[in-house]
Amino acid sequence: HRRGAAGIGGEREHAAVREHAAASRRQGDALKVVAGHAFQAVMLGQPMATVGAMIDDMEKRDVILRYSTVINWDKTDKERVEAMIEVRVTPQRDEGFDALAKRIYRFDEVKTVYLMSGAYDLLLLVEAHTLKELGYFVSTKLSVLDNVTGTATHFVLKRYKSDGVIFEGDPQDKRLAVNP
Repeated sequence: HRRGAAGIGGEREHAAVREHAAASRRQGDALKVVAGHAFQAVMLGQPMATVGAMIDDMEKRDVILRYSTVINWDKTDKERVEAMIEVRVTPQRDEGFDALAKRIYRFDEVKTVYLMSGAYDLLLLVEAHTLKELGYFVSTKLSVLDNVTGTATHFVLKRYKSDGVIFEGDPQDKRLAVNP
């Protein structure tokens, strides 16, 4: 079959559909921003323009780095394995933990790195497609790094709440009201 500009699946039609989808996303994003500013303005008792200016300022100063989506991966068909890894390290002279943390957070599998107090030094939140891939990361990339003295891997079996979002059950607030 011949595909022309007027035919089904023509490049112009595909481009028009892509542009319409992008415009819809931009409109949806703009509506979310306006709704978010309106909610925050009410909560802060400030005009919406003031809240918008405050947010713009915080974005420019890198106080707000990113807006993220919370996904319940159990309701998708994407297979993935998450783990929290405790890492014990020997701090480096004149650099402390920062140089090693920087090296570790550059791995694609590593989603989050925290410097901790207590029995271990760094806490990593990592993700891979399979258990085998995650094990490969720990055994061939992480634990072989200079100054890593030990690791303990804890696999996430189920998420109940993340970033303040409850994953199952009734998300209604069940706390008792406190009366003065």
